[in-house]
Amino acid sequence: MSQLPRRLARRIAGICAAAGLSAVAVLTVPGGTALAQPGPAPIGPGVQIVTPLGDGAELCTANFLFTGAGGQDGHRDGDGAEHQSSPAGKLYLGTAAHCTGTAESTGSVDGCVEPVMPEGTEVGITGRDGRTYSGTVAYNSWAAMQARGETDRAACGYNDFALIELSPEAAAVADPTVPGFGGPVALDTDGTRNGETVYSHQPNQLAATPDKQGISLGRPEGPRTHVVVTAPPGVPGDSGSGYLDSEGKAFGVLSSLLLPTAANGVADIAQALDYAAEYGRIGKVDLVPGTAPFAPDTLRMTELPAGPQLPAQPLPDLTPAPLR
Repeated sequence: MSQLPRRLARRIAGICAAAGLSAVAVLTVPGGTALAQPGPAPIGPGVQIVTPLGDGAELCTANFLFTGAGGQDGHRDGDGAEHQSSPAGKLYLGTAAHCTGTAESTGSVDGCVEPVMPEGTEVGITGRDGRTYSGTVAYNSWAAMQARGETDRAACGYNDFALIELSPEAAAVADPTVPGFGGPVALDTDGTRNGETVYSHQPNQLAATPDKQGISLGRPEGPRTHVVVTAPPGVPGDSGSGYLDSEGKAFGVLSSLLLPTAANGVADIAQALDYAAEYGRIGKVDLVPGTAPFAPDTLRMTELPAGPQLPAQPLPDLTPAPLR
């Protein structure tokens, strides 16, 4: 039997203890009147991504759907060249780059040196209909940074983003809407502000709290990462989850725990997509907006962190720790 479940359980318990929280009994509060909603599509934000790793697997979470950026006919090829034929219609699921680390991983968050599986690696996607679908790593920021010999320390530490190309079977049952919240309405390109309320759908580990609201402390570490506090924080297995700002715009992907606090490091998606367009073989890609309006007030969510759950400001020196 794989050692992953026990390792994951210990790591989750440790993170929650550091945050002064229980991994089982976490209070949720209604944000408004719950409305009956149709069930989410089998593939989309929040599904679990399973990367084979030795005799076990690395479990992560998908954030948003992406597709080739608009060219002259509404599509751009993977190499960035515009063309006049019909769009290829490729769909990608976003997740974190560290989700395809190898068994030789040293446990750091330095994407410029950490061993990572090559682009082209096949992964499994656990659909909400109980089926397992397939996908292929089409872009990994860590692989791209290592290929070009990246030396920017901010990029090495915070550029944590990957795109999984969906198989035709998975693409046929995919929907970009974030379950419960609705949206995303667009891509956030100017970052979150200190004190802004943010949201994340994280259904795969702490089942009692899949829909989280939290507070962004902005980007004090630079434009590539946001400091986000939720109660409970994102834990191993939640890696790759997407974050929405107060307007329902997609801004981030869960990447790390920022010690000595219980805040999470959330990689900036706009920055990550710019890097992929400039240095990745995938070319330019766009976020696919959700098909339902952003409506967080219809959900039961975790409580907004307050008091001792929020780190004192100004923040101490933060050290990103991996969620593996």
